Amino acid sequence: MRFAKLFLCTSVILMGCGSPSSQAPRDTTNEGSINISVEESFKPIIEQQLKVFHSSFPKAHINVSYKSEIECFKDFALDSTRMIITTRGLQHQEEEVMKNHLGFTPTFGILAYNGIAVVISKNAPDSVFTMKDLSLILTGKNPKEAVMDGNNLTGIIRFLKDSLVKLGTLGKNVQAAQGSEEVIQYIQNNPHAIGFVGMNWVGDKYDPKQVAYQNIIKMALVECTLCIEKGYFSKPSQSTISQGQYSLSLPIYYILKENAPGLGSGFLNFLSEERGQLIFRRAFLVPAKMSFKNRKGMMS
Repeated sequence: MRFAKLFLCTSVILMGCGSPSSQAPRDTTNEGSINISVEESFKPIIEQQLKVFHSSFPKAHINVSYKSEIECFKDFALDSTRMIITTRGLQHQEEEVMKNHLGFTPTFGILAYNGIAVVISKNAPDSVFTMKDLSLILTGKNPKEAVMDGNNLTGIIRFLKDSLVKLGTLGKNVQAAQGSEEVIQYIQNNPHAIGFVGMNWVGDKYDPKQVAYQNIIKMALVECTLCIEKGYFSKPSQSTISQGQYSLSLPIYYILKENAPGLGSGFLNFLSEERGQLIFRRAFLVPAKMSFKNRKGMMS
């Protein structure tokens, strides 16, 4: 397996935006073809959403590219990309740039909440980590090997850097795999390493692929920093994320570039309403747009 050194950018420059007229959609909310870009760590859940959406609207064609977060924002500056799905919304400066180029401000908001799972081998000697433990590993002060989800500035890397590394730099012991599947494969073969992947890659108890992953790796317990009770540790789940008991949780944002109802708006409506929100819930993520009554086994 080959790994690339982590490359971190501190800002995204929006450029090359088209004119307002070029943004007028030539499609409807349930028919036509558009391009979207999605943070790679969200691939499993977005694939499920697209499968149901396309089966419901056979004349709709959403062409998706999965890539790092920074590449998603670069795509968003292009006329050909209508929507991106990432771990953050637009910053104020980015909103102003887009408004000046487009004549309107793109919309954005939170669809659901995911967690960053700390994954370890089934045979790993350590399975409980404080936030300080993770900080020491990521900064290289603890030389324990760590492997990341993505080979550029993914949302997961940005979140971990902002929350655990802060003003420091990632240690030489931190490497990046070519996507989430390589992280899981590496952890399987290296019991002394830890990995970071989106919970939606390893948390679904009914997806056959994820069940297979759960047979070879496990999720570590991470310290809860917001809990009144000191010394409380948890794994990422719907329950621990929704109750603020899991410290490494992050949102799933949409950013949409339409000034009239088009296929992007149609897909956003699907994601935000009951069917889309249920798909997030059944994938063991936390829906942000709708609340559902708890059912036994769904919030464990």
